[in-house]
Amino acid sequence: MGNEQTTCWTPRPAFIEQSNLHHFMQWLRTERQLSFEDYDALWQWSVDDVAAFWGCCWDYFGVIAHRPYTQVMRNRDMPSTTWFDGATLNYAEHLFRHRQPGKTALIFQNELGRKDIKWDELTHQVAAMQQFLVAQGIGPDDCVAAYLPNIPEAMACFMAVNALGAVWSCCSPDFGVDTVQERFAQISPKLLIAVDGYRYGGKAFGRLSAVAQIQTALPSITTTVLVPYLDADATLPGAARWPDVLAASAAGAEVAFTAVPFGHPIWVLYSSGTTGRPKAITHSHGGVLLEHLKYMAFHNDLHPSEPFFWFSTTGWMMWNFLQASMLLGGIPVLYDGSPGYPDMDVLWRMAADIRLPHFGTSAPYLTACMRQGLRPMDAFDLSALRSIGSTGAPLPPEAFRWVYDSVSKDVWLCSMSGGTDVCTAFVGGNPFMPVYAGFIQARALGCALYAYDEEGQRVTGSLGEMVIEQPMPSMPIYFWNDPDGTRYRDSYFATYPGKWAHGDWIKLLDNGSLIIQGRSDATLNRKGIRIGTAEIYNVLNEIPGIKDALVLNIELDNGDDTMPLFIVLDEGTALDDALQATINAELRRKCSPRHVPDYIRAVPDIPYTLSGKKMEVPVKKIFLKMDIAGALNRDAVRNPEALDYFIALAAE
Repeated sequence: MGNEQTTCWTPRPAFIEQSNLHHFMQWLRTERQLSFEDYDALWQWSVDDVAAFWGCCWDYFGVIAHRPYTQVMRNRDMPSTTWFDGATLNYAEHLFRHRQPGKTALIFQNELGRKDIKWDELTHQVAAMQQFLVAQGIGPDDCVAAYLPNIPEAMACFMAVNALGAVWSCCSPDFGVDTVQERFAQISPKLLIAVDGYRYGGKAFGRLSAVAQIQTALPSITTTVLVPYLDADATLPGAARWPDVLAASAAGAEVAFTAVPFGHPIWVLYSSGTTGRPKAITHSHGGVLLEHLKYMAFHNDLHPSEPFFWFSTTGWMMWNFLQASMLLGGIPVLYDGSPGYPDMDVLWRMAADIRLPHFGTSAPYLTACMRQGLRPMDAFDLSALRSIGSTGAPLPPEAFRWVYDSVSKDVWLCSMSGGTDVCTAFVGGNPFMPVYAGFIQARALGCALYAYDEEGQRVTGSLGEMVIEQPMPSMPIYFWNDPDGTRYRDSYFATYPGKWAHGDWIKLLDNGSLIIQGRSDATLNRKGIRIGTAEIYNVLNEIPGIKDALVLNIELDNGDDTMPLFIVLDEGTALDDALQATINAELRRKCSPRHVPDYIRAVPDIPYTLSGKKMEVPVKKIFLKMDIAGALNRDAVRNPEALDYFIALAAE
């Protein structure tokens, strides 16, 4: 893809004037005497004077501090920055500040139906669980692990743990026992909250035996709470039952909030762990509070009382991000189940029923809807929709066009990219700017993101390494069980000391919009020319008969390289000479001769991580004869049989 841009949507003046971002700029003008001509000027100030920007966010959002801070930043050198010295606060307290008795707090839907959870019920659940945790001796220095699906009980348990100042960590129940054990073993949780099973695609999956195995594998666990989900009468020997925990609490009990230092750990999230031990990424109460307030307000433009949906499991950081909608008085919409059951319209149908203003999902989901020829705008009333969020992978230009042709002609499509590492997005929506097909609108406020060339110099208009030059409050405070910080520094700061290298290739344009071209460690270095894998996938997405693809560039012992393309074909399509010629011709015409693969092979499936990332790097390592098979964690692979195919292929 070049730098040409096709406009899909332009914000109306009223849309801009009613945005939180516009209000923030007015506030800066009246309260701080700071005036900015446009978003670019505001962004530049936010990264040039980082402390002033985040200090303004603190005041603008009215952060509840039990003890004030003495300075916004101490030591600007990453990763040693200390934020808001002296301040104490609590993240959950900010979730509850918009509580309205009798009003809806959460909307929950699964494959069996929908339920609205009122604030009264949610408060009772959180207070009851908090009392139980205190009775079990859980305090601010303890870790609580959860093995739960995306259900209201998971939200209530997180809030109870967080309100106490204890540390939360969660895995989705579709994770295998080994995957869960290698994550939770790093944090030695004292208490486990688990579910008896879950539903997906119309089928029930019991997990009681898995829970028992997790208990055995983690001797640090002294107490288990079982949440009956499949079976209301489910029990587990020695475990407290969720209904009993609720029944033991007096009606009208209130939630207490423990004030903790700004940098106190809030939760532990995990990297994919497809090869090697997953990184136990630890964030802070204050860091994610400020970041979530900023992003949800300025880049998602969430307004009070608006439902906010993002399709996610509890094993993805978007589940944590979804809760942040409550920080602004929004209503999280939780969906537990398959997005394709009973059909691919299920989420669009839900959006119409709830009259959703904000619909968040993954790029592969939107692409799948496009490939199935869905036209939600013809089937449902989606007139309430203001924004569609997309993340998890680059969204191809044709998927942008599909959204505007088939979902809504007047919706703000916010493609965003960030990660578990910061539990937010580095780049995403900008309510002031047009949406261009295939492009992310802008760098987020407070994120000093640039593209670097091979010499470590900033570049515009060409592919470069994504680098963050200034600290952000939601960067990890540390990796759990990494006492000297070596693993943390090696993960982000080894390439450019004092600067965060994220491992993505990006192309920044002069107007601030950008393209992410895939992982830099999966980037195709073709005869010295760097090619993002997304460039090739974007072309293949437009060729009929191709369902999925994976492209690699493999360095050979003789100093040469080879670029194979593996494709999954639609049923009834064959990889014949005509299709190969079409693929090569389209890549040559739309990209360059260097984008043409050395050979094309049809494969049964492409391997993905549990969080939906193509496993380009592990597959490349397999072909490089690296010892990956022994180190590979199959439970971290969504479809391990696909990986087995490549292991066998490489052995030929």
